[in-house]
Order: sequence, then C-alpha cells, then structure tokens
Amino acid sequence: MAGDKIVQATCHCKSVRFEATLTDGMNTARRCDCSFCRMRGAVVVSASDVRVVLGEDTLGEYQFNTWTANHFFCLSCGIYTHHQRRSNPGQLGVNVACIAGASPFDFRELQVNDGINHPSDMPTGSKPRVAGILRYEPSQE
Repeated sequence: MAGDKIVQATCHCKSVRFEATLTDGMNTARRCDCSFCRMRGAVVVSASDVRVVLGEDTLGEYQFNTWTANHFFCLSCGIYTHHQRRSNPGQLGVNVACIAGASPFDFRELQVNDGINHPSDMPTGSKPRVAGILRYEPSQE
C-alpha cells in the first residue's frame, strides 16, 4: 500500500530483532494515557505487520484488564517492542525507540490518546478521544 514502509528494529540488548511494516511511516506516532502506557512512556507508530527475525523465544508477553491487547517485551533487557492493539486487534503498534535511526525525541508534538476513557469502554459508536498534545523542545544550549 502507498505509505507503507518496512523498518528494522531491535530491543536494547539486540536479543530481539524484528521488521515492521509501518502503515503510514511515522505519521501515526502517538502516545496514550492509559494506566500501562503512561508508565512505559513509549511513542508508538501503527504497523500492519511485525516479523521477528531473531529472538522470538526471548519475547515475553503481558496482558491486563480486558486481556485483549498483547504487549511484547524482551525478557533480557525488558524493553517493550510492540503490541497488538485493544481498539483494533488486527493492528499493531511498534515502539519508535526500537526502530533503527528513530527516537521518541524526533517528534516536536505528539498526540496523546485518551486511553483512560478507552473507546471500547464507551457506548457503541464512540470515537477515540485526544487527551492532549505532548511537546518536546530541545534546549538551545
């Protein structure tokens, strides 16, 4: 599809190496304020596919609350790599910090999704809401 881009990614210790097909490059970058995401602080981009090329046996999985989303992390270094989304289980999210050449600090502004009031917990037809905008301004020194 137009806009799809395959990127290479690793956890911190490089025990887990994976490829991700981003659905719209870095244009889908966002954060979430749910209880889990606000503690891990990751910037996530949407992916249609994640293929682990090394270290699948090193990946741990975490689920909570509704047990719908699957969050994956390296059992060696603890870094969150990617997850299957709760709001759209057919879609994946990838930790930007794992992508080669990318950093969460590449984004001057990021949308923060309202995960506290998750659309799946709201009345039918409710749309995802934006909790706010996170801004990063590098020092001028």
